[in-house]
Amino acid sequence: MEAAVQPAPAHTTVLLHEAVDALLGDGAGPLACYVDATYGRGGHSTLLLQRLPADARLIAFDRDPEAVAHAQSVQDTRFSIRQQPFSDIGTLPASSLDGVLMDLGVSSPQIDSAQRGFSFRFDGPLDMRMDTTRGLSVAQWLQEADVQTLTEVIRDYGEERFAGAIAKAIVARRTEYGPITRTTELATLVAAAVKTREKGQNPATRTFQALRIFINAELEELAQGLSAALRLLKPGGRMVVISFHSLEDRIVKQFIAEHAREVYDRRAPFAAPKTMALKALGRSKPCASEIAANPRARSAVMRVAQRLPRAAEAVAA
Repeated sequence: MEAAVQPAPAHTTVLLHEAVDALLGDGAGPLACYVDATYGRGGHSTLLLQRLPADARLIAFDRDPEAVAHAQSVQDTRFSIRQQPFSDIGTLPASSLDGVLMDLGVSSPQIDSAQRGFSFRFDGPLDMRMDTTRGLSVAQWLQEADVQTLTEVIRDYGEERFAGAIAKAIVARRTEYGPITRTTELATLVAAAVKTREKGQNPATRTFQALRIFINAELEELAQGLSAALRLLKPGGRMVVISFHSLEDRIVKQFIAEHAREVYDRRAPFAAPKTMALKALGRSKPCASEIAANPRARSAVMRVAQRLPRAAEAVAA
């Protein structure tokens, strides 16, 4: 008999029951194996462990050392944690998983820690790395990036129309006064460079988002993780992805759409089409009551897809 599951963490997990319901579908079968690709503070993992049978396995991934330390306190023999980015799920055996859950973006503990540098609401070191043990911090990268590179990153990852003005302001500021090392320094600089902003949104929102996504290679991680999940899912297995901004959701939407249609080879018009690999099971968002209780849920979008039989299996059927 396995040990008691760790109590639910204090932070609020978005679409908690909806995501787990979608992942499990009609329930886990014998010797089922699932992956929580973004452990965070364990909200989804905790509920999954409550609902999985005794012979199931749950493998969690997270590159944040603080999240891994939290996961190591989970006393359940069915559970294991790996300190790796979720793109590394591809190291698992092909067709070995019954489900993969990805809850993208930054967790509340990361946002609310001034020392992590994710938020302009707190004065702290301008870091933003998911894994604080490796790679450049945002402050270090800003010391070297030129105007063109800064403009492209802020424009492409933040969808910021004033990216050019912000980039020029960053370079001018560091040239005259030295490196930008604090979150409040950057937020103040951006606010001065942005001429107008949507009502209720801080002028630095898009720039902070862009730098965080870029420094952690989040979109590249997502593309690799989705491809790996497709290879790992058994026929009938499910993929559940929760995203929090349009760049992420667009990648997920396009990936599912690409693999949820038959593909014909125009060079061989009479050949059988390539069989669909996925079936889209829908898109959902938090209800009004969840958004009222947790405003950070307002931008969340959950997409669900199911692995279909491979081409050979489909022909045999």
